[in-house]
Parts: sequence; C-alpha cells; structure tokens
Amino acid sequence: MNATKILIVTSEFPPQPGGIGDHAYNVALYLSRAGYDVSVIADQRSINGNEEANFDTTLSFKMLRVPMTNPRFKMYFNRISLLRNAIRSADVVIASGKFSLWSVAILGRRRSIVSLAVIHGSEVNFSNRLLKVSINSALQQFVKVIAVSHFTKSLIPLEVQKKTVVIPNGFNSDKWNINTTTDIQLSGTPKLITVGHVSERKGQHEVIKLLPRLILRFPNIAYHCVGLPTAQTACELLAKQLGVEKHVFFHGRVSNDVLKTALEASDVFVMLSTATTTGDVEGFGIALLEANALGIPAIGAKGCGIEDAIRDGESGFLVTLGDQSAFEDALEQLLTSKEAYAKTSKKWADEHQWDIIIKNYIEEIEKSIVNTK
Repeated sequence: MNATKILIVTSEFPPQPGGIGDHAYNVALYLSRAGYDVSVIADQRSINGNEEANFDTTLSFKMLRVPMTNPRFKMYFNRISLLRNAIRSADVVIASGKFSLWSVAILGRRRSIVSLAVIHGSEVNFSNRLLKVSINSALQQFVKVIAVSHFTKSLIPLEVQKKTVVIPNGFNSDKWNINTTTDIQLSGTPKLITVGHVSERKGQHEVIKLLPRLILRFPNIAYHCVGLPTAQTACELLAKQLGVEKHVFFHGRVSNDVLKTALEASDVFVMLSTATTTGDVEGFGIALLEANALGIPAIGAKGCGIEDAIRDGESGFLVTLGDQSAFEDALEQLLTSKEAYAKTSKKWADEHQWDIIIKNYIEEIEKSIVNTK
C-alpha cells in the first residue's frame, strides 16, 4: 500500500451525470487500485441523497459528500469546512471544477501540500473577465496543471501553460461490461446519435440544421439524442421549423444498459459542439471514446477539445461547423466502410483505457512530490 494520501476535490461526481464527475471518479478509482490512499469530496446533487448514498457504498475509496441544503449558499460554507478539515491530512490534493480550483488554491496555499489542478475547458474560458482573472489567479497557486486536451491548454495564460501537461481523458471499459437486456428500438437508416445534455454546447441543434440536405441524400436518416433534456424544447422547435421533426428523436437520460443498446444500434456518433456566449466549451468529449469502444465511429467539430478525442480518418472525422459537404462526405465514407472504421475506432478507444492513462497521472503526482521537497 502506497502511504501517499490523495484528496480529490471535484464539482461533479457519479451517480449524477457529467464529464468532470466521470473523470474524477476514474482518477480516484485507478489511483486507489494503484495503492494510493484516496479520498474524494463532492456535492450531493440529488434532492434526497439516496442515489449518492447507494452509489457510495460500492466505492473502494473514502467518499465525503457535501449535503444539499436550503438555502443552497450554505453548501459553500459546508464545502469549505469539509475541505479545511480533510486537507490537513492530505499529501496531495487534486482539484477539478471551478469552485474546487478556487477553494484549493486558497486553502492549499496555507499548507505545504502538493496541489494539482485538472482543467477541462469551460472553467478556464469564462466570458466574464472577473471570473476569468480569478481562475487564472487560482491556477498560479498550483504546483502542476493538467489539461484534458491541447485545446483546453490553449485557453490559459502562457505563464500557466509552462507548468501544464496534457493528459487526455480515459475510457473505463468496465462501463460496457454489462448484459444488455433492454431492447430499445431506434428507427431510421442511417442512425446518427449524440449522447450528452441536450444543450448549446453539445451541439444537437447543429446536427438538426444539417438534416434538410441530409434527408435528400439519406431519405430515411434518423437523429437520436440521449441525455438530459435541458434544451430539448428549443431543438424540437428548430426541427419543426426546418420540417425535419419526424427524423429527430429524444430519449432523455437512460441507464447504462439502455445506452449501450442504443449505441450498438447506431451507425455514427455525432458531436458538433459549439462555444456558448458565456464561454462554455467542449474540453474533450469522453462520450466519443465510449462510442468508439463499441465500434461506433464519430464525426466531431473542429475548434474544441474534440480534436483530441477523434483520430481524424481512423476513429471518425473532424469537420468544420456548418460545412455541410464535409459532414456528408464524412458520413458517406463511414457508412461505406463500416467494418474497417469499427475496427480502428475500437483500437483508438483501447489506447485511452484508464489503466493506461492513469500511469501519466501517477508520473505527474510523483514528480510533483519530489519537486516540492
């Protein structure tokens, strides 16, 4: 057993959805498997806390939840108090998510600890100048910064980039080690699918905009959206305005077995992510790798972290937003050579298995410990 005590402070954590939470969970899990003494601080995000309580009993590391309170601002004080106590016994603290970056930067500065920041994208791309300056100032306090993509690294100041290393997101193959007993029927040929919050950032609306011309080339095409229906109404309205509503389907948030079945029934995963006016951006796109692992290739947007999540021409294709011809050509090529792209997609996903990616985290942790002595 490695005596090093690692505290992970994150803004999201399973069982609730979210890429930051999925990332934090796997870092904690695989560091724990490597022999580190791991603890995690995260918020309760369900109203009654039952989902979290049941999930936490399955963990191999210590979980510290910040209870949901009313009024909500009390959670901030409870979070700080919990962190202040937990940080006293930690050798290494890893912060992920904007509030985690702020709080660890402040409290960690008062103690001789090794602090690492993990940055994903949106938390370092605020359009609000004050928020952006505050995050950049917080990053200055960390010994090491880990960016999940080269795009994310490009969003931070040059002086912070000097102590930043890029470690891509990993894929946990355990997610698909399940029996799929659910028979979900997806209509259409070909079937396009996006997994993630229905939102401006995930870009479902960008796919819908392409459908009028796609239908001319693929009359029976269908676009399936799986994930929390945050902006579903707006997307439904857009589809109706364009006359493609019969080709667009929303399935909401689903269980992993249903998700696996839906992905396996699909032909191409699509994520045409866009940056929002507030600076919300796609830092990587782990859902692309999850689809690749099942042999489903992807089409993703250039100009964001997806460029690190797709090996262009092998696990799928990168296209410029709004380039209808490029999208159609990419789709045609993927459909024409399905078996070949299924094979190369799986290979790309295998290269991102967490038992491989975690070695990079361990290397940075150990180097940071040595360099701060």
